[in-house]
Amino acid sequence: MTGSDLSTRTGFEALVTSLPAVTLVEQWGSLVAKVGGKVFALIGETSFAITFKVTSIGFDGLTAIPGVGQAPYFAKGQWVQTQPGALDDETLAAYVTASHAMIAAKLTRKLRAELGL
Repeated sequence: MTGSDLSTRTGFEALVTSLPAVTLVEQWGSLVAKVGGKVFALIGETSFAITFKVTSIGFDGLTAIPGVGQAPYFAKGQWVQTQPGALDDETLAAYVTASHAMIAAKLTRKLRAELGL
């Protein structure tokens, strides 16, 4: 995803809606992206910090980067929160896309089929 600033709601929305079976809701003072009703990423309404799920290895590596930390309220299960500019857009887009895939993979086979995943 080049040419779109992911540290904006518009850029974030463009990225997540390009992924299959995504719904967006306003929740927790954030724009929340879900697949199959399960959260995979969100962007803060005022902070523009982006939160998403990562692997345990990704968690260890990312949280060592300034501006990236354990996501508040998502302490279990390797969720990180990135401040604007902490990661370049290409890297951030890859992580958000991988988060979508991880969450989608945990949906039931029936639901994945219904969603065309």
